[in-house]
Amino acid sequence: MSSARRRATRVALSAALPALLLFNAIPGHAAPADPTPGAVITDGSALPPFGPEAFGDEDGGEGGSESADILAADAAYSAVRTAPGTTVSSEALAAGRQSANGMPTSAGRWSEFSSAPYNTADHSYELGPHMAGHGVASGRITSLAVDGQYLYAGAAGGGVWRSTDQGAHWSPVFDQQDTLSIGAVAVNPADHSLWVGTGEANSNADGIAGGGIYRSTDHGQTFQLVGNRVANSMVFRISFAENNQVYVATNQGLLKHPSKQIRSPWQTVLKPDPNPTGSPYRTSFVTDVRVRPGSHGQTVVAALGWRGGTKADDLQYNGFYVSNDAGATWTKATPGGDLDASRFGRTTFDWTPDGSKLYAVVEDPTNVSLGGVFSADSGDINGSWTKLADAAKLKASGGRAGTPGAQAWYDQYVTVDPADPNHVYLGLEDIYETSDGGKSWDTIGPYWNYDLPCYDDDPAKNTCPNTTHPDQHAAVVAPDGTAYFGNDGGVWSRPAALRKVVQWTDRNATLRTLQYFYGGLGASPDGKGDIAWGGLQDNGYSVLTPGSDHMAEPKGGDGFDVVVDPKNGNRVVAEYTNLAMAKSDDGGHSWYYVTPNCKQNKTSPCETDGRFNAPFSADPGNADHWVAGGRYVWDNQGKGWDTTCWQQVCDWKPVRDLGAGNASTAVAVSGSTTYVGWCGTGNGCNPGAATPFTSGIDTNYGGTWHRISAPELPNRFVTGLTVDPADAGHVYAVYGSYSRHWIDGAGVGHVFESRDGGAHWTDISGNLPDAPFSVVKLWKGQVVVGGDVGVFVADGSGCWRRLGTGLPNASVSDLTVSPDGSYLMAATHGRGLWKITG
Repeated sequence: MSSARRRATRVALSAALPALLLFNAIPGHAAPADPTPGAVITDGSALPPFGPEAFGDEDGGEGGSESADILAADAAYSAVRTAPGTTVSSEALAAGRQSANGMPTSAGRWSEFSSAPYNTADHSYELGPHMAGHGVASGRITSLAVDGQYLYAGAAGGGVWRSTDQGAHWSPVFDQQDTLSIGAVAVNPADHSLWVGTGEANSNADGIAGGGIYRSTDHGQTFQLVGNRVANSMVFRISFAENNQVYVATNQGLLKHPSKQIRSPWQTVLKPDPNPTGSPYRTSFVTDVRVRPGSHGQTVVAALGWRGGTKADDLQYNGFYVSNDAGATWTKATPGGDLDASRFGRTTFDWTPDGSKLYAVVEDPTNVSLGGVFSADSGDINGSWTKLADAAKLKASGGRAGTPGAQAWYDQYVTVDPADPNHVYLGLEDIYETSDGGKSWDTIGPYWNYDLPCYDDDPAKNTCPNTTHPDQHAAVVAPDGTAYFGNDGGVWSRPAALRKVVQWTDRNATLRTLQYFYGGLGASPDGKGDIAWGGLQDNGYSVLTPGSDHMAEPKGGDGFDVVVDPKNGNRVVAEYTNLAMAKSDDGGHSWYYVTPNCKQNKTSPCETDGRFNAPFSADPGNADHWVAGGRYVWDNQGKGWDTTCWQQVCDWKPVRDLGAGNASTAVAVSGSTTYVGWCGTGNGCNPGAATPFTSGIDTNYGGTWHRISAPELPNRFVTGLTVDPADAGHVYAVYGSYSRHWIDGAGVGHVFESRDGGAHWTDISGNLPDAPFSVVKLWKGQVVVGGDVGVFVADGSGCWRRLGTGLPNASVSDLTVSPDGSYLMAATHGRGLWKITG
């Protein structure tokens, strides 16, 4: 194996549109790029690293700046839920979920397919992400809380999980709520009640907004909604005061409520920006709130910090705010010292246990990176602040990320050890620690360990301890002295008394919160079952082989669509961002470029405009025939796993130009017939751009490419297409977003059928919930659709039923029919893979 050092793939930052699904940059990539330099593709040329260097991302996507233009960058996930609008009420999701709950249910019960641990350190994949040293991983954890023996973890799309044995075993406790998107979990020390704020608050593409705050008085066995629903909520923090008040920092301002009451409505106590233009970025993002210890609930501090912006009117309300009368009145603080009042972005606070000192990590919104780590040694937010660390100082401490804090808009926290006010944890991409109040720092959770002196490519000689997964979101120190940390890969722990060294225990063996975008199935060559593949947020591509006691990660980075040969599950094509595809014919042990992306393909034209999560698909009747979509529709001419595309030699051929400013959102192929769903605004399909959002379907049915003219189809994202294998003119389309009841101009209907190649369409949505749908499949002669509120099957009489029971209330992003047709696999974005035999 080559000892060449490979870097983790990382996506350049962009912001998008706050909505039910809020933002579009999907940051953080967990593993060194692969395959290794020097591997050979089918035409005999050298294969460069499959990672940022090859895609013009020389700094790993770190750093850079954000402006009004970047705020209109390509939406990868959120716009699918809001187009043609920019926002939608969180009541829409609640109404959709309630509608789904009231529907009849078909026979069958879902069972968890991906219950085996996801071991990213499987050394049998010698070119794989095991080099990073992350061990067993799960999905993104946004918040942590402890209460005696109870440890709680809030997952980005997987609900709330509870452990009573320090994370060795976990159980889900929030599965039946309307949304499993969690922004904050907290325990009220006064009565040990558990509080949950729904709506992830990390301003990333796949973060789903919530609809309220819940309380449990029985350790998560049951929950009650506190007060009124909070529309489009993103919850950053829940903080309790000694005077029986609770504060919640949200994207809609700072909320307050009596902690001993349930029914009274929430009071908004801080929302200083009047936002006269109705900008979705100026809704008063209160990114943290803390009650000063020892003040008897009188002194409360909050930070208002929208993550980006360069105009004065965007930033004039950003800053620190303080109340000295228990939240009744607020003033904007005037901190002195090293803080720059013109550069306040997202901020996280923490007090020392006695309230004598206040720490803060501050993002600089003018360049969307770390502004610094600071302390107010007097504890007074209006006092003099001292800068304790910046990116250069953290890099010098051993940080492995290219530019520490480049994603401070997405991953940040500062947590003080309750037993030692000078012992502080800092979470950015890496985890840092100081034991002297910030005078010096040590990197205790490096981004990876493969470039440390202790690392060796030979597992027998590698003496490096495992590190944590990168991209940090939460930390808490338990009364027993165990410190727990949540990040894009799950939960890790270490003794708080341990200092300066890299030593971690992953706590993810039974924490099943994996966030899949797509799944795929292929028969195992040994005839013992099916091999399951899936593309994951920040956790690469998982593979589960029959009889294995774990899933493995043969390739890292952000994982999206996969094409798997149904007759041979060792043959797979996996997509990184923007149609950057690689193939493997040996179960992921080696990878080869096979992408029309212009960074590799030097023919003309080549693809520059594929969406972040671009569609590609195989012909169900011919696994060697692939079609992919960006601005152009690409056909591999049936070359299958012999497909080559590198420099001047490329088997992909552009068969359709969708037009400047347009991009594919769904593709389906059957023989010589292809259908392509597309979107466009002239600005990457973002709703709200200067050019109105548009969508449509193109096809070559009948022998000639043309744009379908069908006024009965809604103007929303075409998220899925399926062709009847017996009749290429018989096609189904599903749509994202919500109807015009919730979004102006959105039309009606979610599932449509055409029997004449798209010339005419029939809305067959019937009694389906009004909610976004992602995928449509034909299974056992029935139409099946999946989306944000579950999986549904047409019963043949024009009505729909929920398919089976037992599926958690996570968003279903993909459906895959097994090679023999006996079962259906659902990929969920937060609760892993599930299957049903029906």
